[in-house]
Amino acid sequence: MACRASCASLQCRIEGDGKHSLVQYLNAVVQHVLWLAGGIGAVCLLLNHNFNHEETKMERTLPPLPYAIDALAPAYSQETLEFHHGKHHNAYVVKLNELQAGTEFENMELEDVIKKSSGGIYNQAAQIWNHTFFWNCMAPNGGAEPTGALADAINKKWGSYADFKKAFVASAVGNFGSGWTWLVKKADGSVDIVNMGAAGTPLTTGDKAVLTVDVWEHAYYIDYRNVRPKYVEAFWNLVNWKFVAEQFEGKTFTA
Repeated sequence: MACRASCASLQCRIEGDGKHSLVQYLNAVVQHVLWLAGGIGAVCLLLNHNFNHEETKMERTLPPLPYAIDALAPAYSQETLEFHHGKHHNAYVVKLNELQAGTEFENMELEDVIKKSSGGIYNQAAQIWNHTFFWNCMAPNGGAEPTGALADAINKKWGSYADFKKAFVASAVGNFGSGWTWLVKKADGSVDIVNMGAAGTPLTTGDKAVLTVDVWEHAYYIDYRNVRPKYVEAFWNLVNWKFVAEQFEGKTFTA
């Protein structure tokens, strides 16, 4: 309506009774052009704002812990989580934002980045996902033993929970260098223990991640120095079997 009114005003000035001077006529034309330019400029500013807003949304942020920073003490101290989550985990987020800028991975879900990337981008993305999964594998009131279908699968594979735990601890302690030890669900429904180095994750295999323990030295050095066996033993007092059972039953986990 405003545009039609402005055009009608201009037409009136052009087709008037001749009393308007040429200067007045040109002035009216200029005012009309400026009015149109102002409208276009406002639209451009709005589009630019929305575009920048979408760009901001794509920046990845550190996933929060699912419990208080001191909730896993004394098994894992507040200081350990301050460094492990607040510094190491966060460093992967910062580095991924740096590496993915301007690439096809910038707008992808983290899980897709892991499956489609390689090199530095893969390493950072996988470490973000692995750590977020690891935090959820624990809870302040964790421990005890698994039940239901998960317990049945464990007993079928190892004979008992005690024998499974013994096998898992041996694998985690013996996982050479830095990496992750996983309990995974295979395509046929069975479970197995898998060691992976560096940023290895079941997301790149046909297995379903069910449980993991981080055996990078930064995960335990503050509390246990270089004594990895004590760190892994302490892990069992924290295991969140409810979360683990949900993963075994097929619930999708996104970081």
